[in-house]
Amino acid sequence: MSNSESFIEEVTEEVRKDQLFGYMRKYGWIAVLVVLLIVGGTAYSEYRKAQVTNAAQAAGDEILAALEIDDDAERAAALQAIEATGPAAAITGLLTASNLTETGDIAGAAAALEAVALDEEAPQVYRDLAALKSVMVQGDTLPIEERRAVLTGLAAAGAPFRLVAQEQIALLSVEAGDIDAATTQFLAIAQDAETTRGLRVRAFSMIEAMGGDIEELLGNSAATDDAQDN
Repeated sequence: MSNSESFIEEVTEEVRKDQLFGYMRKYGWIAVLVVLLIVGGTAYSEYRKAQVTNAAQAAGDEILAALEIDDDAERAAALQAIEATGPAAAITGLLTASNLTETGDIAGAAAALEAVALDEEAPQVYRDLAALKSVMVQGDTLPIEERRAVLTGLAAAGAPFRLVAQEQIALLSVEAGDIDAATTQFLAIAQDAETTRGLRVRAFSMIEAMGGDIEELLGNSAATDDAQDN
């Protein structure tokens, strides 16, 4: 019985081997294809990464070269000629707008900023900055309500330029002659925990320029907060 069982096991093992080799002959190409796809995909991914890196480096070199030009108009033209995408394109657009503003080409600067603000490939922080700068650059050439609508979106909680946008909204209130609203807005900015020292100084200076008594306003604000807490 022992020899019979051993013989059966050997035969069974040979059958399994034959089946395995049969499967390999029939389906082995699938395994090879999978390996080739993995290797090829990895190689292509590395190639694309290298392309992106090289393109970013080339754009950076062109930007630096353009910034070394002394003339504002020529510098702006050199920046506009740079072909870039994503963050590099956003940076180029912002720099172009800055230089066009220096030359007095407000329309050109606004167009460059609008292109950045609408660029879906650009990081959101650059798009927000472009929208903010566009409102500031164009000033009263835009209707006040149009400017207020853009700035209100940029002043939302968590937005990167929230406080600067709030300051611009307060300045719109001044422009509209609504001194009470402007005073309230500047006071809120000055008391915001995230406000920088420079922005706080500007807010208090504006309140004083409008005839407001800062100590009295701060006292009233503190009394209001106490009443709300109670």
